Amino acid sequence: MKGKSRKPIKLTELIDQTMAGKKDVNGGGKAAKAGGKKGTEKPRQTPLVGILDIDLSEVKKRLGAKTSDIVYREFVAGGCDGVPMAVVFVDGMVDKIAINNGILKTLLVDVHKIPPEAREGKREPDQWIKSALLAIGEVKEVSTVDEVIDAVLAGDAPILVDGMTAAIVTGVKGWPTRSIAEPDTEAIVRGPREGFSETLRVNTALVRHRLKSPDLRVDSYKIGERTKTDVALLYIKGLADEKIIGEAKSRLKAIKVDGILDAGYVEQYIEDQPFSPFPQVGSTERPDRVVGYLLEGRLAIIVDGSPFALVIPSEMNTFMQSPEDYYDRPYTVMFLRMVRAVASIGALLLPSFYVAVTTFHPELLPTPLALSIAAGREGKPFPPFIEALLMEFVFETLREAGVRLPRPFGQAVGIVGAIVIGQASVAAGLVSPLLLIIVSLTAIATFAFPSFLMANSIRLVRFPLMLLAAVSGLYGIVWGLIFLTVHLMTLRSFGVPYFYPWAPASERAILSDTLVRAPLWGMRRRPDIVRPQDPIRQKKGMKPGPRRKSGKEANESGESDE
Repeated sequence: MKGKSRKPIKLTELIDQTMAGKKDVNGGGKAAKAGGKKGTEKPRQTPLVGILDIDLSEVKKRLGAKTSDIVYREFVAGGCDGVPMAVVFVDGMVDKIAINNGILKTLLVDVHKIPPEAREGKREPDQWIKSALLAIGEVKEVSTVDEVIDAVLAGDAPILVDGMTAAIVTGVKGWPTRSIAEPDTEAIVRGPREGFSETLRVNTALVRHRLKSPDLRVDSYKIGERTKTDVALLYIKGLADEKIIGEAKSRLKAIKVDGILDAGYVEQYIEDQPFSPFPQVGSTERPDRVVGYLLEGRLAIIVDGSPFALVIPSEMNTFMQSPEDYYDRPYTVMFLRMVRAVASIGALLLPSFYVAVTTFHPELLPTPLALSIAAGREGKPFPPFIEALLMEFVFETLREAGVRLPRPFGQAVGIVGAIVIGQASVAAGLVSPLLLIIVSLTAIATFAFPSFLMANSIRLVRFPLMLLAAVSGLYGIVWGLIFLTVHLMTLRSFGVPYFYPWAPASERAILSDTLVRAPLWGMRRRPDIVRPQDPIRQKKGMKPGPRRKSGKEANESGESDE
């Protein structure tokens, strides 16, 4: 590249330019203070000067000359009279075979096989190195020390060449990664078994494998002043709404923090209402589910180092759907969704209803049931609210202990602990048998949620409803549900109403993909709420069955029969 290959700067000229740059920076800073400018300016980057010793010493100064895991390999390409070079990389983050065979072997050994007259006057030295010597697939040039540092820490291997004011960055990433496995948080009976891993490029490749469209866009960002975590924004150009894409990009660019370690960090920085107990950003470990959302006109965010992909925008209805809902027949799916709806109501209201009825409204129960409950509560030392609160706390503790312990021990602790503690509590006369049944049913109903994010939200909301039931009975529960409904109706996810399709009401959406799931051949339109540019996903007349032949086809078949 002629624009980046220039005459090396002399040491005296470099010192003069550095001193002049410091004066400019100090003068500019004083002028900014005098003018009252607000905000912070982007730090000035240090350019490569084309002198190997100076450039390499600056890199060592930034990374540490004695850092044990950073390798500085200096060599002379082409023999003793060749060009001094240096390659810098982090041990353990690169593929050493690629460095040895693709870089060092070609520049130290294979370069002698090329006759000198074959490369004289052909092209610039950096172009000759890139196109004729390096046996590396991914190669680019950078012109500043800061870009060299970023490349080294990202797992690449920059090559510094004496006489060149640009470094050649070779893509030789090769750190160990976890193999693709079935997701633990989204287990299904029918469907793909692949799940995301902690490597960004592996995850984007899994999406590309299923969505072979040239319109799929993967926009990359580096977030985190210190971690410089790679974050990818995925969407289908010409399908996703441009306003939602622009809003997602602006929110990602607005994140200024020292580190991003997981997708959960990004989720908390981009959600609309951070004080709501309900999730406003979807999360999944399944590539097939991400592709399904992309085909609806939504966006996905994948963070390097996290096996979870974020989905935006996400309404409450999406958290109640399982990936296999679209792999099974509609009647089975409708039945399962009805079961989930009943389970969600039970997980939210069962303990509250028990507290309200036993405390304020025993007349609502049939006489035999009321007498049975009264007999079971006879001699109990605590009121119903305290009983329910203690049992809920015990079950939540057992659940948390089962998650933190190793898997074989965790399952044993959860099952045995629940049985032993529950039976001992009833035998000791601390709680009534009916309450133990209700708390157990509530815990089981919580596991029926396809999304653990929504299940956690229901677990949190359950306790305020129990308190309202203890204070005002059924009236307190009604007021709590009214407040909860109003809150859900005011929530937004990237401008999309969270309670859609119930508010705003959409009859077509309710009858196609809520509790009722229409057949796939009947779901002709994409969800209107995400404002897709192309709302039609399939043509008309896709209902299966025997196809009627046209008149021309019938005549041709009749002639052939004759």
